[in-house]
Amino acid sequence: MPVSTGAVPISTIPLTAIEQSKRLAAYTAVDKHILPEHKVIGIGSGSTVPYVVERIVAQGRELNKDRVFIPTGFQSKELIVMSNLNLGDIDQFPTIDVTIDGADEVDPELNCIKGGGACHLREKVLAEAANTFIVVADYRKNTEYLGTNFTSGVPIEVVPFAYAQVLRKLHHVLGSPNATLRMAKAKAGPVVTDNGNFVIDAPFPREIMMNPLTILAKIKMLTGIVEVGLFCDMAQAAYFGNEDGSVTVKSKIESKVVEESILPS
Repeated sequence: MPVSTGAVPISTIPLTAIEQSKRLAAYTAVDKHILPEHKVIGIGSGSTVPYVVERIVAQGRELNKDRVFIPTGFQSKELIVMSNLNLGDIDQFPTIDVTIDGADEVDPELNCIKGGGACHLREKVLAEAANTFIVVADYRKNTEYLGTNFTSGVPIEVVPFAYAQVLRKLHHVLGSPNATLRMAKAKAGPVVTDNGNFVIDAPFPREIMMNPLTILAKIKMLTGIVEVGLFCDMAQAAYFGNEDGSVTVKSKIESKVVEESILPS
């Protein structure tokens, strides 16, 4: 039976059902995992993250005045600054108490696809630096296997000099014949990451994506790869806001994933 968590939304702006589910997931995760003793907090990227920051701000200035917030990219940096939170850098704070981030898709073992916003290198750095890594998303991201709904493929950051060779290997060796260089929508030419690199989107068939760690290792072996948007065995918990107002929580406990449904009050 769903249980109450006390996560009461503070925004009064009317939201679509999808946005409400994102907010539910974000609020619930913050209430559970951003505790008074946490002083260094990683802030991820994506459409759910603004609700994460909103809920952190609602914890009050007294709690936040001694905290430092580390961004994964331009979006989260702007959110931190505009919310009058203390901005930090991973160079200054290489160990993070908690990182909360979104995901493009999550499988039953809490493996994630990330990188739809081309921030997956910095997102993975902050995820690995964190003592606790938490994922928040809406119900559409909770899937049986990676690539179910996020069909554009695995995001792969690659140095520009090597992109053509990497594409050839993906097409003819690793089993992604439809891998493509991600092109920009508001400029001529390819998407360029915050790190000055290109992004390849590589869709793989279901049988490959059922074991994402194996294909992750194979892609990482290609020369010119900067990072791959597969986050395997990294998240301790994932929160999914549902259409009915409940939140599905999947937590990893002693290498096993336990699922529960909660109903924020």
